Amino acid sequence: MSDTFVIFGIDIPLVSTAWMLAKIFAVFGGIMSLAAVLTWAERKGAAIIQDRIGPNRARIIGNIRLFGIFHLMADGLKLFFKEDLVPLHVSKALFWIAPLLAFVPAMMGFAIIPFGQSFEWNGYTFHLSVIDPGNGMGMLYPMAIAALAVYGIFTASWASNNKYSMLSGMRGAAHMVSYEIGLSLAVIAVFMQAGAYDPHEIIQAQSSLWNVFAQPFGFIVFFICAFAETNRLPFDFAEGESEIVAGFLTEFSGMKLGLLWLSEYIHMITAAALIVTLYFGGWHVPFIVDPGPIVSVIAFGIKMLFFCWVFIWVRWTLPRFRYDQLMFLGWKVMLPVGFANLLLCAWLIHRAVA
Repeated sequence: MSDTFVIFGIDIPLVSTAWMLAKIFAVFGGIMSLAAVLTWAERKGAAIIQDRIGPNRARIIGNIRLFGIFHLMADGLKLFFKEDLVPLHVSKALFWIAPLLAFVPAMMGFAIIPFGQSFEWNGYTFHLSVIDPGNGMGMLYPMAIAALAVYGIFTASWASNNKYSMLSGMRGAAHMVSYEIGLSLAVIAVFMQAGAYDPHEIIQAQSSLWNVFAQPFGFIVFFICAFAETNRLPFDFAEGESEIVAGFLTEFSGMKLGLLWLSEYIHMITAAALIVTLYFGGWHVPFIVDPGPIVSVIAFGIKMLFFCWVFIWVRWTLPRFRYDQLMFLGWKVMLPVGFANLLLCAWLIHRAVA
């Protein structure tokens, strides 16, 4: 059997192409499924925190409810068949494009993240990340993709053509740009610590000591900025339902609204995966030098799910900040602390080298 096949006169490697397609379907299908499950976990978690029952009415085959998990199917069907209203006053072209501008970058951000240990089989090396290592982009890729998220919010707000949505777009753009600086400073310090910016090398550099212990201040800065970047409480000023109705979501319905909702949860998954990769050893398992592909994927998944729960936990625990408090925290706390952490990291590296 040949190891290549020919399309339009081009030899394409069979094994690597099949493996790439398998990773794409597995990763993006898994992210979509997990994002849907997190919508249920959000509602159930809120109910637990607020001493309520939560979603429990949807059922199939008699009285089988399974803690309300079938609400996922009910919600999906409702959004799919709900009337797709397009108000007369909106900019129709942008109104249709905005959900895609939010959804596509959210799906692309996870592609660079290693979710398990690479392994060899039959002379081939298989990497457990959609984009293989040594691609020249490294962790710069998810940072660049995250910066595109603001375009989905701002396009949706501009296309909606009402005051509440416009306020939402301006708020979202301002706070996401403000917190990207502190987040970037924390990530640069990790690059310096690892001596590389490829996520595979960053994970390998944490084989003996996780960065959360080597750079605790950097982790705190990144963690707080991640909440702002994912537009989650206490920093969800782009939605702010008690102040601006639903912000950029106000005029959307049907699957347009569904895509915008899913985008938020996919960003949350990517942020949790980045926290695990940069600060919690990625797929490494404590006290196990070589966990293997299966155990490493399970370890990465457990860590990622834990931080997804932390995002939900914080949302239903802390109240929303005032907008001036948000900007104060971003520019006068996160930025100086990020700079200080970067300088401290540089000084410690200089002392170690000297």
